[in-house]
Amino acid sequence: MRHLLALAIKFVMVAVVLLIVLTLIFDVSFVDTLLISLALTALSYAMGDIMIFLNAGRPENQSGRNTIATFVDFVMAFLTIWLIGWLLTGQNFEMVTPALVGALVLSAGEWFFHLYVDRSVVPEYNNYKSARS
Repeated sequence: MRHLLALAIKFVMVAVVLLIVLTLIFDVSFVDTLLISLALTALSYAMGDIMIFLNAGRPENQSGRNTIATFVDFVMAFLTIWLIGWLLTGQNFEMVTPALVGALVLSAGEWFFHLYVDRSVVPEYNNYKSARS
């Protein structure tokens, strides 16, 4: 249940940011922006928030894990927004700037989302790993 709530929170964060950046500022269609948001949410939650953030270092080094995961999330967001945006809109180079802006803004939000994941979604995981170390 905690993962579903985290996924919902992440989707809302990603969708709001991308609707502002892609749709309002760069005139990408609403539907295309929602499709990009859905793909990015699923990919970045599975890879960035669960696989990388939780395993990028020692559990007690939250800042180090967060830095690594946030950087990976930035790269993943940029590539996902750019590539899926390109596929959906047919605009290759025109999607680079929106992807860069969207990835930068999302990375700031990811830093705080990782804190939420650490404290509220998988606190027992960190306690288990700390006990084993």
